Amino acid sequence: MSEPVVVARVGKPHGLRGEVTLQLHTDEPERRLGVGEVLATEAAPGSGVPRELTVRSTRVHRGIWLVAFEEVPDRTGAEGLRGTLLVLDADEAAAVEDDEDVFAEAELVGLPVLDPGGAVLGEVAGLEIGAAQDRLRVRLADGREGLVPFVAALVPEVDVEGGRVVVDAPAGLFDLWE
Repeated sequence: MSEPVVVARVGKPHGLRGEVTLQLHTDEPERRLGVGEVLATEAAPGSGVPRELTVRSTRVHRGIWLVAFEEVPDRTGAEGLRGTLLVLDADEAAAVEDDEDVFAEAELVGLPVLDPGGAVLGEVAGLEIGAAQDRLRVRLADGREGLVPFVAALVPEVDVEGGRVVVDAPAGLFDLWE
């Protein structure tokens, strides 16, 4: 059995009818967040968040995913979901892991980041899911962090089993965040 895969993190409430914003961690939001889909949750103990949430509605507003759940009828309930992780169950997680182009953040964090010549640039500090593209957070050897668009042109190789990520960053990319 593998660890559950995070589909999204619940953000702030939107409106009065229980909608919440989501920070997506999937490249298949239409499939994973379809009306009627049941998602497991991970929340702080004692938070009152149900173990599962059923998608009541989804929509995209100004590039932000808004989702309402059957179990959450109003804004007050939606506020209580803030920070909750929506995760795939073990069977779904296994199916996602079989796709060689899908990576869980937990698989990537801590992997060494190398340039195409093999020189160590730093390590993966995280994965940010974006509306247009995902970004790798890279902690450089000097302690700075930078974001690298997670596209094949800039990240030509991800070898989880071999323990490395190759980043072909253009000159000055890591200087943008100083």
